[in-house]
Amino acid sequence: MPNLHPNHRSIVSLDAVSLSRTIQRREVSCVEVLEAYLAQIEQQNPAVNAIVAMPERDTVLALAQERDAQLARKQSMGPLHGFPQAPKDIAPVAGMVTTNGSPIFKGQITQTDSVANARVRAAGAIFIGRTNSPEFGLGAHTYNPVYGITRNAFDPSRCAGGSSGGAGVALALNMLPVADGSDMMGSLRTPAAFNNVFGFRTSPGCVPHGPGEEVFFQQFSVTGPMARNIPDLALLLSVQVGFDARLPLSRRQDHAKLFEQPLERELRGTRIGWLGNLGGHLPMEPELLAVTEQALEHFKTLDCRVESVQPKFDLEQLWNAWLTLRSFTFSGGNAQHYHLASSRALLKPEAVWEIERGLALTGPEVFAAAKVRSAWYQEMQRLFESFDFLVMPATQVFPFAAEQHWPTHISGQPMDTYHRWMQSVIPATMAGLPTLAAPAGFGANGLPVGLQIIGPTQSDMSVLQLGHAYDLASGYSKIRSALLQ
Repeated sequence: MPNLHPNHRSIVSLDAVSLSRTIQRREVSCVEVLEAYLAQIEQQNPAVNAIVAMPERDTVLALAQERDAQLARKQSMGPLHGFPQAPKDIAPVAGMVTTNGSPIFKGQITQTDSVANARVRAAGAIFIGRTNSPEFGLGAHTYNPVYGITRNAFDPSRCAGGSSGGAGVALALNMLPVADGSDMMGSLRTPAAFNNVFGFRTSPGCVPHGPGEEVFFQQFSVTGPMARNIPDLALLLSVQVGFDARLPLSRRQDHAKLFEQPLERELRGTRIGWLGNLGGHLPMEPELLAVTEQALEHFKTLDCRVESVQPKFDLEQLWNAWLTLRSFTFSGGNAQHYHLASSRALLKPEAVWEIERGLALTGPEVFAAAKVRSAWYQEMQRLFESFDFLVMPATQVFPFAAEQHWPTHISGQPMDTYHRWMQSVIPATMAGLPTLAAPAGFGANGLPVGLQIIGPTQSDMSVLQLGHAYDLASGYSKIRSALLQ
């Protein structure tokens, strides 16, 4: 394993806000930053396989030299000027391969950027590779037949979570200063919890998600940031946010300035509702539930009021509505791969299952599921009449064996689908609420645990402010992987 130059170690150890300031002041060159991160990737990535599809070194070095020349002319592209970035291998990046983790797209070069990636590029970032993701983003475990398994930053024998698993691991091991991701069913939240970093599921429309073929219907998947602390998260988010006319559901408010506001706020008397395991509805590893309950003490040190609460709703009906809407959405975008025998043979079983379920649905069934979703939103609104935020565990299990595709049982209870073990992320997704996954401590096995901080509709900044205060009070995010020693 190569040894990092001391200056390289100091560069990759900087938080993203400090790194941006240091680059802008020309206290370190963009070339030095790039070389430091490439050295860190060379040291850490072989054990975890988080970053894939890296361009030739000379290609990215030329971009870093160009960024330095711009600063010498007193020209800055933005807050990410000279930042090495590796966009998730699902959202398109012009000039790079976007495989979606599928052999169907192996080797295909994308011609355009997604809106969010275009903004990150325009803010001065240098794309040094892609972060690994499961096939089509299905399942919260990052493995695929193109690039293989991404492994946990705290224990490479365990899984990294997903679908933004490569991003979470790269952050935890200082291979990236910040990272992007997307979240439909916990894809930002699960890998954040599994790797002791932050992942933020933004409100729909906050960050343009696309463009794509269906700009009106897509309301589940969102694009968002991942980081090692909340100021860094807000830095990337300030670049990603804002209206795009190609995406009519994106929001016109000046979100960039919103997320540049101070993160400090008075929290005395803030009412927090603890959802726990939803009254026993969610099977959960007992130690994980206990660790997350202990983390609630840090909200109390902020003079927040924490009280247990349960929604008045048929949670199995909510789950079934989610199954319908997810399969309907996935099959609509991917049925063409199923109808061609050559590509169907390349789909993993979970993708085939989703497509076949979606194709078998009727219009009334989809509409009935949408009605359940609307009713659930109203129930969450009722809870927010009594509470300012809701909190619950981000996952139901600790990171499991990397070679295992998904947990078949939790505490002896069988999982009836490949994603039932991820059910804890459904309440926020189905209600379209901003949700922060935050570190919540460690189990006796040394593996990380995460909390979800769920805010009311479009309260993104308030969620980050509470998350920032909680982070400073808890200190969990300061605990780093032994692999960095």
